[in-house]
Amino acid sequence: MKAVFIVYHDILDDRVTRLLESLDIDFYTEWENVKGKGHSTDPHLGTRTYPGYNNVRLIAIQSDELLDRLIISLDELNGEIERKDDKIRLFQMPLERVL
Repeated sequence: MKAVFIVYHDILDDRVTRLLESLDIDFYTEWENVKGKGHSTDPHLGTRTYPGYNNVRLIAIQSDELLDRLIISLDELNGEIERKDDKIRLFQMPLERVL
């Protein structure tokens, strides 16, 4: 089982939601209005100087096939996003237990 964190600019929330729905992923925990800055990207701090926020979704995925489909779909969506700073990030880690 894997845990993935999907981090994306809040303006992409509708597109991420549709992507997850298309994969029948209706299970996640979401954090909204998250401040942050990635490697070589603009900060999203919710200020006048650095506007916007990130959203984060945590998803526990049991199937490697579903994870592969999610990664492919996110890669395709990122192909439609012009600015490197706005690309969706996925962080994957092992998930040992869910209670």
